[in-house]
Parts: sequence; C-alpha cells; structure tokens
Amino acid sequence: MTTNETAIQDYAEQHTAPEPLLLAQLTRETHLQLLMPRMSSGPLQGRLLSMLSHLMRPRHILEIGTFCGYATLCLAEGLADNGLLHTIEIDPEKEARIRRYVAAAGLTEQVRLHIGAALDVLPGLVDEVWDLVFIDADKRNNDAYFEAVIDQVRPGGLLIVDNVLWGGKVLPAHKLKSGDKDTPLVRAFNDKMARDARVEPVFLPLRDGLLLLRKK
Repeated sequence: MTTNETAIQDYAEQHTAPEPLLLAQLTRETHLQLLMPRMSSGPLQGRLLSMLSHLMRPRHILEIGTFCGYATLCLAEGLADNGLLHTIEIDPEKEARIRRYVAAAGLTEQVRLHIGAALDVLPGLVDEVWDLVFIDADKRNNDAYFEAVIDQVRPGGLLIVDNVLWGGKVLPAHKLKSGDKDTPLVRAFNDKMARDARVEPVFLPLRDGLLLLRKK
C-alpha cells in the first residue's frame, strides 16, 4: 500500500469497533508464527464480517479456507442460537491452532472444522442450506467453489469472496507476467459475477477486495 492508503487504513481502523482481545491475541500469534500472516482477515475486515453476520443472524455458515481461524471467529459472532459454522482448511498443520482458538472462544459446539481440499469436502455437505458463505482459499478455484455451493445458498443468502483485487493485478492496466496463472482466473471470475443473473454483486475495495454476492 502507498503511504496515503496506509494512513486511510489506519484512520478507518481507529474509527471502527476494536477487535476482541482473543482476536488480537490470534493476530499477534499469526504474525509471529505463520508465513504470510496477511492472509488473516485482520481487524477492519474482521469487524465487517462480524457485522454482516450479526445483521443476518445466520443458522448455517460455510467458510472455505480457514487459515488461522480469524475470520471463522468473526463470522461465528453473529450465529443464530443453535447455529453452525462449517469451515474447511486444507493444511492439517493448522488444525491444532484453529481448534485451540475455537475452544477459547467457547465455540466448540458451533464450529465444525473439516481438514482437506474443499472440493473433496463439499460433496459431504450437500444436504446443508447455507445462509452465509465466505470463500477465501486458493483464488484460481474461486469459480469452482462458487459453482459447488451456489445451489445450496438460500434465496437472499450472502456469499463473500476475498482477495478479488488480487493486489491490484486484476486492473486492466496491469501487465500480466509470464507464468501468472492466477490473475487471469481471478479476473474471469470477477467478470462472470458482474453479469451472473443468479446473484447481485457489490465489489468493495476493502483491503485486497471483498466481493459481496446476494443470491436472488
């Protein structure tokens, strides 16, 4: 980010509700112990996820791509009574940390962690009806994840896709580098969502871009 963008980000965070202490602890641990800590949603995006969840009071949430579990805990804050959140993480080395923080948040009964590739796990969840879906895994599979779950999202339900700005590389002025296989697929997915009759999109330039999709 530029100096001005960083200042705007800092200003926005200063005027947003602070992250809970447990999430602040998770943020610190993530930066100290994990590679690519920016993959965590962070306080500003996390408070937005929490607010959207609170507004919807979802009974069933699906998260594709858990990483450290930060967004998981944010989304779970708005769960309806007896609601469930299913989250899928491909890396088994992250399981212990995720479960530790879910337990510390008192959410063991509300969060179901699945370890494995999402496209392998999702067929086992075909009987679920999703109120809220958060897609934040490998970006080249955004479209595959969307198509795998869209029929299970209730009318009026919400899908959120992260990193749709892809560091600005989705912009037409960006010159693709040789061997970049991800950027064309992120661009194609964004373009598809802009004209897909099944959803109403709102593209938010927050952090690395959040795409909100209301199912019609």
